[in-house]
Amino acid sequence: MELADRAVGFLLSFVSISIFTYYTFWVIILPFVDSDHFIHQYFLPQEFAILIPVFAGVVLLCFLCVFVGFVMLKSKKKKA
Repeated sequence: MELADRAVGFLLSFVSISIFTYYTFWVIILPFVDSDHFIHQYFLPQEFAILIPVFAGVVLLCFLCVFVGFVMLKSKKKKA
């Protein structure tokens, strides 16, 4: 089981570092590269750099609120 936990941890770390590197390059470095450079074909337009994290945050907040509400309702049923 320990090996599986380490593999999952390594995979999650690799995915997180990859997303961070891609996003950092997209938001910080790409605006200073000429717009006709071939590297721009690998990235979405700049407005998505704000929309995607905002959308992900709203979805995460919604799931968190639903989870807390579900736990509160479940604990209320146990007391009654």
